[in-house]
Amino acid sequence: MHILEAVILLMVLVVVSNVIDHFIPAIPVSLIQVGLGLGLALVLKVSIPLETDWFLLLFVAPLLFNDGRRFPKRELWQLRGPILANAIVLVFLTTLLGGLLFHVLIPTMPFSVSFALAAILSPTDPVAVQSISQRANLPESVLHIVSGESLINDASGLIAFKYAIAATVTGIFSIKAATIDFFYISIMGFVSGIIVIAIILILENWLYRQGINDVIFSTVLRVTTPFVVYLIAEELFHASGVIAVVAAGIVFHFYGTAPDRSQPELTLVSEKTWDIIIYTLNGIVFLILGIELPIATTNVIENDKINTFSAFGLSFVAWLILLAIRVIWIYGYQSVSRLRTKKTHPEVKKQMASFKAALLAGLSGVRGAVTMAGVLSIPAVVSNGQPFPSRSLALFVAASVIIISLVVATVMLPLISENKAPLLTRANFSGDDDLDAGADENDDHTHYISEDEAQLYIMKLAVQRIEEERRPNNQKEAYDLILDYQFLIRRLELKLQNKKEMASIISDELALRRVALRGERSAIQKLFDEKQISKETYLVSNERLQRLERQMIHSIGRKVRMGRGSIQQMIRLKNKFSLWLIQRKSQTDITDELALVQREQAKGAIKALSDYFARDDIDNNRFDSQSVYHLIIHYRNQIELAKEHSKRQIKDHTMQYQHLRIKALAAEREGVQVLLEQGHIDWSMAAHLRQYINYSETVLIMDYQNAD
Repeated sequence: MHILEAVILLMVLVVVSNVIDHFIPAIPVSLIQVGLGLGLALVLKVSIPLETDWFLLLFVAPLLFNDGRRFPKRELWQLRGPILANAIVLVFLTTLLGGLLFHVLIPTMPFSVSFALAAILSPTDPVAVQSISQRANLPESVLHIVSGESLINDASGLIAFKYAIAATVTGIFSIKAATIDFFYISIMGFVSGIIVIAIILILENWLYRQGINDVIFSTVLRVTTPFVVYLIAEELFHASGVIAVVAAGIVFHFYGTAPDRSQPELTLVSEKTWDIIIYTLNGIVFLILGIELPIATTNVIENDKINTFSAFGLSFVAWLILLAIRVIWIYGYQSVSRLRTKKTHPEVKKQMASFKAALLAGLSGVRGAVTMAGVLSIPAVVSNGQPFPSRSLALFVAASVIIISLVVATVMLPLISENKAPLLTRANFSGDDDLDAGADENDDHTHYISEDEAQLYIMKLAVQRIEEERRPNNQKEAYDLILDYQFLIRRLELKLQNKKEMASIISDELALRRVALRGERSAIQKLFDEKQISKETYLVSNERLQRLERQMIHSIGRKVRMGRGSIQQMIRLKNKFSLWLIQRKSQTDITDELALVQREQAKGAIKALSDYFARDDIDNNRFDSQSVYHLIIHYRNQIELAKEHSKRQIKDHTMQYQHLRIKALAAEREGVQVLLEQGHIDWSMAAHLRQYINYSETVLIMDYQNAD
């Protein structure tokens, strides 16, 4: 498959996987993507030649840069010591202890290969770690340390893996040379990342002062930053590009949004651009993992000397070893931290170290992109031309551990965690502050209303403001806008109602629509009887009305039982064809008549509804007020649409619509402030609602500019 076709196919599957995740939220989208990639490889025989260098540059560099620039500033600085210790010590502890145990578990696997396998399995998915750790209600310090460790351990894991692979390939390993090399590539990678990002920020600031402040230009400059940092660190300084992009991301997080340079539009556009890039790259990473699974497992499955079930059993034990190391480390840290706090602040009663919390944090060790990139880079041969020892088994074990970590976390977390929310990984994390908001979940916010209820309130305020601003010269635009709001209000109300109430509302609404349809049909018949419209207009209008009626019946789940036989179907097709010919031949002649029909239909429907509500045997209180209001507004809108407007009037009405929209948005913003001041929502939800209003206002401004 050509590379262009492969890229398009992968992007389509990223979209498909997230659609599937919407309907099956219990399964992480990353696991769905792995399954789709596996199906692609098995069914369509798709293969993607994976080179580690370009994979690290194209995928790992932007992912880690994005992780670094989004890590909380305060926690990163306050806990920098423990975070770095965890990111380095825990990785090398996993590499050494895990490597020794892997060799005991698989005696045929050389020590260097065992160490390489343990090293590449040590990095974890930072978003998975953070979401699961917060779900476990870990102490805040433990939460941020575990999250920070997962951010930086990618770099140390790849470095340890690199040396273990080099020792296997060359057969030579010098502790002194490895130590010197390690400190050089680590320190130089860190320094080069800081230097390059500092130069880029200075350059951006200088360009801004020179008047080169185009938002698209600045966004492209920011998006290319991690690639530039990685390439300079790797090619110019021969240091770790992975550490460089992490350091650059952290520095950018601290200094990349200085008030003297920042622009609201630039921040908005660049952040959404990053969301799109990370969304796409994350999905493609796990799709490639699924595609590469057959390559990683085929040799073991087809090898008569290795039993496939035994190999999978070894993989499960390897995952247990990694889990045990991680759980013991986190539990030990909690214990030491508790003792240290009691000594320094004996009056403070600290939470006891929780094995359950440590287990949940251990289960958060979901393996992903970095593990896959590294394990698939294992060379096929060593320096003397001999096959790389135990390569097939190492690939199989690594691939299996990735899948096991995802599956076990998905299955076990709902069983042992109080929070039943689905597992988040990089693949379905949009970059919003949802995880940070979770820190406040322990507070008593039971009096807060939901976001849907808040949106319902502010939208009703907007409709009320539009009604207040409605005048004879802006009727059409007012009804257009109210109708738009009514659709959103209706959707929210149905979402908030229980099934029994919803069924009752839908049943009553159906009854009202039937009354209105009878009024429309009577109006058409009256026009035809009084010879105000031609037979062609009469047929066209009745066909439209019948089509609307069929759509209404179908929308409530009833089957349309008409035209089952071939004769009836032929008659219906003949009638439709005749109507099409009439419309085609007489389009200009019946246009005015159709406008008259539309106006009289709407008036007839409103009159029929009015007469229906005036009946003594009808209890008006049982009807949902929003349903009635929505129906009346719909028909009033139809009356206004039937009126003729000149081009000048159309332009004037466009301005009227925009003016009303601005008034409505102002009412929404006032509603958010009222809810906040009255204590019905918190600051986080208020910010989210205001952000939505700001987006709507931005789109309105763009429409106004495009209209000019």
